[in-house]
Amino acid sequence: MSARPLVSVEGLSRTWGDRLALDRVTFDVAPGELFALLGPNGGGKTTLFKLLATLIPPSEGTFRVDGLSPDGSLREFRRRLGVVFQSPSLDRKLTVLENLLVHGAILGLGGHALRSRAGELLSRMGVDDRARDLVETLSGGLARRVEIAKALLGAPKVLLLDEPSTGLDPLARRSLRALLAELARAGTTVLLTTHLFDEAEAAGRIGILDRGRLVALGSPADLKREVGGDVLVLVTESADLATALSAEIAAFLGPDPAPAPGSHPGPHPGRVTALGPTVRIERPDGPALVPALAASFAGRFRSLTLGAPSLEDVFVDRTGHPFEDAPTDDGRAA
Repeated sequence: MSARPLVSVEGLSRTWGDRLALDRVTFDVAPGELFALLGPNGGGKTTLFKLLATLIPPSEGTFRVDGLSPDGSLREFRRRLGVVFQSPSLDRKLTVLENLLVHGAILGLGGHALRSRAGELLSRMGVDDRARDLVETLSGGLARRVEIAKALLGAPKVLLLDEPSTGLDPLARRSLRALLAELARAGTTVLLTTHLFDEAEAAGRIGILDRGRLVALGSPADLKREVGGDVLVLVTESADLATALSAEIAAFLGPDPAPAPGSHPGPHPGRVTALGPTVRIERPDGPALVPALAASFAGRFRSLTLGAPSLEDVFVDRTGHPFEDAPTDDGRAA
């Protein structure tokens, strides 16, 4: 991390009526970092995106980009941002190049400098061969690349993207992840929101949001090491059966095992949790437990899986409930 972060968010809160959509969120993003805000729908991602993009004001807290606050010169603050919205913002009846030229004119650019900059960015995004094609002829993945080129026209300090993979097929999503990583390596600070675990995995650091709170912050690898060992998941017929089985398994396992020297057992080694019809077990000695559980609780579950911790396991570990889409109370995206 740089001594001076490029993006600094401190105690940011936002309410919608009597509902708290964002609760004292604090984090920094370093120059040239690829940072992802991960969370389910209703977690607070879009509210935070709208705050950072200066579309809505915060109820409490502050945030700065390149040392500037939107409370000062809003025009200068916005010059530091390149924004890519979840919904397409291209004019489908204009060509790719025309979209960039129109946006450049809005930014106060023009003439040879604008055409040169637009051509350079279309080439960098790998869509220069489509410059004279109507946007309505592009695939979702190519259109998203044009959106990013448009957002970079003004040479912003930060590229801010809201759910950039929405509507893209798996191949286009992988291509977009590679492009964003390339932009970060070249010095562009990238801050995105996502509900996709694979998209968050590609980030250098992530912040996990749940119900308006920042529940985890760090690199994907570091956060997964804190989970507490291997993760076993048993699927039963119902939530009631899972609750009963989780209590029996907890008694069967006994006290938490001592962590191996040099390991990262996390805060809850040996935790057993019932989540709907599933029983989830965090355990450093996961492989050794599989035959014991299969023999001792035969016929009590439909399947048993064992794996290394994932970001979904991190979410469950920090929140105590599954990662799932949850609509907001008043219909506003959050």
